[in-house]
Amino acid sequence: MSTPEYEHFRSATIRRPDDVPPIAPLSWQMERLSEHDDRLANLRLREDFPYEVERGDLSDALAAIALRESMHRHIVVQRGSRIREAMEMGATWYEMAAALDISPDEARTLLREWANGQHRLGRGVVERAADNPLALSPERHAEVLALTELGDNETIGTAARGRGLR
Repeated sequence: MSTPEYEHFRSATIRRPDDVPPIAPLSWQMERLSEHDDRLANLRLREDFPYEVERGDLSDALAAIALRESMHRHIVVQRGSRIREAMEMGATWYEMAAALDISPDEARTLLREWANGQHRLGRGVVERAADNPLALSPERHAEVLALTELGDNETIGTAARGRGLR
């Protein structure tokens, strides 16, 4: 079933990452990127290719680049919240580091930077008397930063038991 938002996204001219509506999920962006990539790939077919194909042009190339950048930004923005979720579900820093293909300390840094950014966002929201579920309150900020203090093989559950909290 098609929604007005999806139809708007499908009809939008994309030349810059900011041309992608913020509500466009990665699956929509990937679908559209695949279409541009297919047409661009058809440029490599010989001129007398026996089947009718649609060949790419400059607009396909620009859209493909802009969509890739939009997707990259989307993924980077969500990385911190996914790290937080996994840690709160019981992942260890070793597991997190393996999933990110970085060291445990680098993974901790990613979460810390994300949490600090969300906390700054939260302060701005309070100053504007707005409501933003993505921002971190001071209390929630402290809880997320506490995750960075877990040992490499420690989970929330093991840390709590070790400190007599559970």
